[in-house]
Amino acid sequence: MEKNLVEHSTSFSHLNDDKNTNVASHDASDGKTLQEPIENVDHAIKKDEETLKKDVENVEEEMKNTQEGDVDAKEKKEEEDGVVEIPPQTSPRLENVFEDIDAYINANTTTKIPDFVHMFLDIVEEKITSYDTGKTKWGEAKEEDSSLLEAIDRISKLVKLIPELLTSPSQIEEEEEEIDAKNVKHSLLKNHIGAIHQQAMSYLEDEFRSLIDEPQNRIEPEPNKHDPKGKHVTESQPQSQPSDSEPDSERVPNFPGYGDEAISNLNNIAIKMISGGYQSECYNIYFISRKHAFEESLHKLGLEKISIDEVHKMQWEALEREIPTWNNSFKECMEVYFPGERKLAKAVFSDHREVADSVFMMVCHRVVIQLVNFAEAIAMTKPSGEKLFKFLDMYETLRDLIMNLDNLFPEECLEELKAETTSAKCRLGESIIVIFCELENSIKSDTGKTPVAGGAVHPLTRYIMNYLKFACEYKDTLEDVFKEHSKIERADSTSRPYYEADNKNENHSVTNNNSSNNNKENVSPFAAQLMRVMELLDSNLEGKANLYKDSALSSIFMMNNGRYIVQKTKGSPDLYKVMGETWCRKRSSNLRTYHKNYQIETWSKILGCLSPKGLNDNGKVHKPVLKERFKSFNALFEEIHKTQSTWVVSDEQLQSELRVSISALVIPAYRSFLGRFSQYLDLGRQTEKYIKFQAEDIETYIDELFDGNPHNQSLARKKA
Repeated sequence: MEKNLVEHSTSFSHLNDDKNTNVASHDASDGKTLQEPIENVDHAIKKDEETLKKDVENVEEEMKNTQEGDVDAKEKKEEEDGVVEIPPQTSPRLENVFEDIDAYINANTTTKIPDFVHMFLDIVEEKITSYDTGKTKWGEAKEEDSSLLEAIDRISKLVKLIPELLTSPSQIEEEEEEIDAKNVKHSLLKNHIGAIHQQAMSYLEDEFRSLIDEPQNRIEPEPNKHDPKGKHVTESQPQSQPSDSEPDSERVPNFPGYGDEAISNLNNIAIKMISGGYQSECYNIYFISRKHAFEESLHKLGLEKISIDEVHKMQWEALEREIPTWNNSFKECMEVYFPGERKLAKAVFSDHREVADSVFMMVCHRVVIQLVNFAEAIAMTKPSGEKLFKFLDMYETLRDLIMNLDNLFPEECLEELKAETTSAKCRLGESIIVIFCELENSIKSDTGKTPVAGGAVHPLTRYIMNYLKFACEYKDTLEDVFKEHSKIERADSTSRPYYEADNKNENHSVTNNNSSNNNKENVSPFAAQLMRVMELLDSNLEGKANLYKDSALSSIFMMNNGRYIVQKTKGSPDLYKVMGETWCRKRSSNLRTYHKNYQIETWSKILGCLSPKGLNDNGKVHKPVLKERFKSFNALFEEIHKTQSTWVVSDEQLQSELRVSISALVIPAYRSFLGRFSQYLDLGRQTEKYIKFQAEDIETYIDELFDGNPHNQSLARKKA
């Protein structure tokens, strides 16, 4: 078979020589060269081409018969031996020509086009057509696919080589008519190669698009379970710290979800398209497909495109529902989608690092900008206390992204992305500072003139302490925010950096509470801010305590609120750490002062009734004075019981402490007084009239104080 191929190649050479001789003779007979109409040359070329084509077909038919004969003989022998061999999938014709084509391309010869080039083109064209029409399908036989790619690679090289041959210097000494004839042949060959090349690239485009778009080639990842509501409504979860190295492959096993075989095929096709001059088409297919895939992934996460104008028109309740989705989507992008996209781009364009970076940036850059724009739009809304925790969630997300941009994105876009992300983060930080200013102003503006019934904990105290407790769950983040933006001030706010207040001799009491040595340098900006809020709350509560006409109830009110503040602070490790142990001890000391004031205001008159002073005159007890003492005690105790049983002490420990301290103060004195002076009253009517309570009764009634009951049935029954 090889011998026949050589012989026919030789005959092709004679055929070409004869064709050239005929053309030259024809031109000479007329005495013309290039003046002869080109139709004659075309006719000659066409005739030769037809002859060449028939010879090629004869060679192929002979090769086919030879192969079929060999196959028949082999099959006959295998049948006799009982052995059946599966024929190979690859075409030996194309593989045999590769070596000659490579030698021709490497030689870069300019003398003439070998006949096997035409044979190669016909075989490749037939093979591409087989794939293009679906007769042969990509992926059914790897050897066939590999052979096709190798053939296309050589076609691409021929496309670049043929134009160079048209201007070869070796043609200068040839006759003009011969040059013209060769140029025509080269043009036909060039067009033929170009047509095959275009057909091949068109097929690769379709196959590349199919591979990257087919749903079966992609497995969507399971979304991570990020906390959608933020720290202030759930227990704080430890934040995963991104690695400084390449993204952890174990974190992105299912994204983008292409199998090894699909990625290998995409890589092989991309290499051939780029080397064939179709890099733009390859990039565009990749970008459009991955762009749509990314949008689909974000949509599945619940993220919708919302413009800045739309954000400003939305009510906060609607925006509040969007922020957790934004936060979760951004974290998914950072931890799964961005690393996965970069990994895919590097795998598909493994031989072109710059291309991989470029297409990755094209796909992900716009997503980052979309997410950042939403954050910036949120930061531009009017600040209010209810927005603090959502702002902090977004601030942390942007901060984490900035920390990992170097690991996620190429240098070409780093500067822009860092600038955009930092700008949005700073806007959120400024809004957070302003929210704390608003918090101060809300305390100052709470000037209600209606005291809380029963001296209970004021709603403002509950709101502020719970607000600060939740805020301190973001303690580290708020420390960063206040360090960066602590100099922000507003004309209608008292908020200012702690050291500035110190320069104006303000916050002196705060400093004393926080540090025994008055070392203000150890107070962080955020801690100083919390202390300022506490100061304002104290001042507000003192004003509200003055609304009570009963000074004892004022003390109960201050005890209730002070105890609530201390318990909330100690119950929050983060808040306790910020405020400090010294501050808490000072608060507890204030509570003892209020407790003592209450005892004095309420029970000093009772104890005065039980004092022996003024009852004895030269060893003789004055009965009228004694009777008045018992009457006064009974009236005062009944009034205290009636009034203070409606007062409220919701903290069980404080309630118990108050009752125990009252019992320890009153019952021993009453028991002593009763034991010493009851004998001076006549038994019977006088005793029943003036001694209404036994010591055990006093203890029972004391235990009924501070439970918020408007009337006490046991005392009513006793009086009856």
